Amino acid sequence: MNRTSIRRAALPGIAVLTLALTGCAAGNEASGDSGGGLSGTLNGGGSSAQEAAQGAWRAGFQTDNSGVTVNYDPVGSGTGRENFISGAYMFAGSDAALSEDGGELDKAKERCGGDVIEVPAYVSPIAVVYNLEGVDNLQLSAPVIGDIFSGKITKWNDPKIAADNPDADLPSTTITPVHRSDDSGTTENFTDYLSQASEGSWKYEADGVWPIKGGEAGDGTSGLVAAVKAGDGTIGYADESQVGDLGVASIKVGSDYNAPTAEGAAKALAASPRVEGRGDNDMAIEVDRTTTESGTYPISLTSYLIACPTYDDANDADMVKGYLSYIVSEDGQQAAADQAGSAPLESSLQQEAAKVVDQISAK
Repeated sequence: MNRTSIRRAALPGIAVLTLALTGCAAGNEASGDSGGGLSGTLNGGGSSAQEAAQGAWRAGFQTDNSGVTVNYDPVGSGTGRENFISGAYMFAGSDAALSEDGGELDKAKERCGGDVIEVPAYVSPIAVVYNLEGVDNLQLSAPVIGDIFSGKITKWNDPKIAADNPDADLPSTTITPVHRSDDSGTTENFTDYLSQASEGSWKYEADGVWPIKGGEAGDGTSGLVAAVKAGDGTIGYADESQVGDLGVASIKVGSDYNAPTAEGAAKALAASPRVEGRGDNDMAIEVDRTTTESGTYPISLTSYLIACPTYDDANDADMVKGYLSYIVSEDGQQAAADQAGSAPLESSLQQEAAKVVDQISAK
């Protein structure tokens, strides 16, 4: 079932996109196909934050590959990784890299028969969203956010929130934090930020599953956004491209308060190191959430594409390679930026990702 079907024939700005990477064409020639000769059904899923971008990518790719049906199921990053490992998906989208804890990375290697491909494909800020009558501009520091989501701050006029907002008329409304109910890469990135930057006000480690029992929750990005919209005094976190008309807080970075921007998220990513001990085709990045560099926005998600380097079926290999090659191409990255407001990969990361994807082949 295609749960994210395109609702119009062509999305603005992507109707005539071409599959630009020569590596993809070379892979198709090896199996006797041209760039537009692919056919079949390509099933993937995972990150709900990628949903809007996946719509743009599918529309652009299928323009030149009308014989391919791409299905992307936005079930959440954790379920996406599980379904990739089980073989239900040929590729997955995930807002967190495969974890070594619990053997997830080893299981993925077992499914692929070797090192797994993980390449960044979607870089976007995570917005701290709120619904508070009478407050249009909100500023929050990391320790205060940690106190709010751990339940230590319960009223919007708390002195700690007031200190971040000296010019705001804050009401005494009760704060209702909203978290994701599913295993979510957005949650893992948000809790990673709190763990690194909150100066101890958040006591939990990064985790895709919300670590505090109880409280209000929403399933997927859309479910969380709907829950925040439903009540006055609510606060949550979501991919910035999908927050609609909710209030969005500016986050303290150094001495400034920065609103979420794709450029700020990309700038924070470019300044961050790689995860150590990964394979040559694994581009997992350890985002530095404590940066004070001007213009950065450290609450961000780097969403990955996960795939195998080889597939049993040559046509499956060609479809995965073709689609992922388009996604990480300059055209694909710009399509996502136009449709979903994400940040195109920095040039050196984009070229590295393209080279990794170009290695996908049949066994």
